[in-house]
Amino acid sequence: MINHLASEQNWQAQLSDLIVDPAELLQLLDLPVTLLPPALAAAESFGLRVPRVFVSRMQKANPLDPLLLQVLPLHQELTVDSRFSLDPLAERHSNPVTGLLHKYQRRLLLTLTGACAIHCRYCFRRHFPYQDNLPGTQEWPAIRDYIQADPELNEVILSGGDPLSVSNRRFFEWLERLESMPQLTTLRIHTRLPVVLPARMDAALLERLRETRLKIVLVIHCNHAQELDNTVLRVLQACKDHGMVLLNQSVLLKGINSSADELILLSERLFDAGVLPYYLHLLDKVQGAAHFDLSRREALAIYREMMERLPGYLLPRLVRETPEAPFKVPLLPDFGRANCE
Repeated sequence: MINHLASEQNWQAQLSDLIVDPAELLQLLDLPVTLLPPALAAAESFGLRVPRVFVSRMQKANPLDPLLLQVLPLHQELTVDSRFSLDPLAERHSNPVTGLLHKYQRRLLLTLTGACAIHCRYCFRRHFPYQDNLPGTQEWPAIRDYIQADPELNEVILSGGDPLSVSNRRFFEWLERLESMPQLTTLRIHTRLPVVLPARMDAALLERLRETRLKIVLVIHCNHAQELDNTVLRVLQACKDHGMVLLNQSVLLKGINSSADELILLSERLFDAGVLPYYLHLLDKVQGAAHFDLSRREALAIYREMMERLPGYLLPRLVRETPEAPFKVPLLPDFGRANCE
């Protein structure tokens, strides 16, 4: 059981009490006020948004804390880099119906909401036009017809925003709609909430996901072992106990998890929670996130060390997503010659 985390009222209260003011965040963490002007400037285009429970895991008086750097707006975000774009994955060209993104065979993605509990500064959808892609009851017939027109489609991926940031009532409505389609066998939920706001996994949600006929694959997003405190570990174990398959995807981020030691510790900590490492993404080149980028050569050097030190079941797949590819492109070190790029 997850005792005090079992109340929907509890998590909704936490979700309505996020830190959105850079000054408050700096004060809570005993950080210098000199960080405030650039934070305010960067937050004008992509605001600060972070749960207090996530902030509680940050180290005070440490401006290089790996959790802090994921959420604190920085002046580097204001630098325009010609290699980066507002739509790095060309998702607007894969958006056939309001709320749907369809790039890969046999599965499609439903952007249930544009809301998140946390604004990650490297978010590849930080410029995405969510206002044009918020499916409601009136959009369901078009979504249903689109799915039925392709009998090979058997998996729906809920994304956003964060699909678990919506209420249980709304989430259950969409679950019922998807359950009503016999061709669908699997529901994949891509979410950051079990990590940044673990109270979200309340008793009603856990029970409903246990009862569904669909296979539930819960893909969490965690970048650093420091994110996984004991409360998060208990919640993830509860998800597993309720029949979900648990996977994790991370983004390789300079200054946050850009060493084999940090990523190996993350894989081991995830395994303690019953979560298997799934993907390690190279940064999607979204405008405003260039300061997190690592070269392909740097990424492969880190990954090679991970391969040497981790068992295969704890090794995530290093991938890059590109607009033209019909799948995520795997990257592997060249063991026959030196990597040069």
